[in-house]
Amino acid sequence: MRLIGHLEDEAQARRFGDFLYSRGIECHTDPATDRRWQIWVIEDTDVEAATSLLAQFRQSPNDPIFEQAARAAERKRQTAEKAQVPKRARVVDARTLFYSPPVPVGILSIVLIVISVIVAVLTKLGTDERFTPPLSISQQLDSGRHILSNRSLPEVRRGEVWRLFTPMFLHFGILHLLFNMLWLRDLGSMIEARKGTWMLLVLVLVLAGTSNVAQYLYSGPHFGGMSGVVYGLLGYIWMQGKFNPASGLSLQPQTVTMMIIWFFLCFTGMVGPVANTVHAVGFAGGIAWGFLDAQLSITMRRR
Repeated sequence: MRLIGHLEDEAQARRFGDFLYSRGIECHTDPATDRRWQIWVIEDTDVEAATSLLAQFRQSPNDPIFEQAARAAERKRQTAEKAQVPKRARVVDARTLFYSPPVPVGILSIVLIVISVIVAVLTKLGTDERFTPPLSISQQLDSGRHILSNRSLPEVRRGEVWRLFTPMFLHFGILHLLFNMLWLRDLGSMIEARKGTWMLLVLVLVLAGTSNVAQYLYSGPHFGGMSGVVYGLLGYIWMQGKFNPASGLSLQPQTVTMMIIWFFLCFTGMVGPVANTVHAVGFAGGIAWGFLDAQLSITMRRR
């Protein structure tokens, strides 16, 4: 993969990427640190041709030929999607959990992973009573014989709003932590690279908040983990790849299948106690968000 140059904004980068795609040249378009967009060509044999086309594009980026290429590229992607042609670019494969992710690890993804690891150490994987309760969505009360919980979120109503989100940093086993962090690294970094850090932050907060509240209302405050966020990010990317391939986000079918099987396996109880409501609400929220975002993007491109 070779960097062949930069363009001034995302719109130009995506238009030129569509143009190359319509010519059978695979490429990445990534944001650079100076607000410009990088153009990466996958195959070395395409570098010379792509570089020449980039020079042509810079001279006349609004030429109708490029608009026509964008429409042709969208039709080509739709045909490839229907035929289930594997995409080499921007694909999360289950195998990436055990080596390098398909895109550079994003800064927010790193921050979330670091916080989760620090919390796991401080709370001794959720067993330390000094640090775990302040991060739970609500405080459990011991009446002497029974553990009670007030389902009205009393601490949040008193101003401890962070409790809506901090349960995502609590993990109750090393495999629980490792599994979630590996998926967060891959899925979070993909969204951060294609949609930006702020978009990932909003997704994480909304998915964590809604899935945590749902789990709390269903079973009480004793739960934690990044699983609701991870399933939400999975659902978001799945819908983007299915309905908006131009987003640059996609998943291989076997990856989705594996996660759905795991999703239903957790409901059987065979893998131990699991916050299934978090999984379900996070997954449903990510699917809905990804689908609506895809439809909005398609509508805006057609204008």
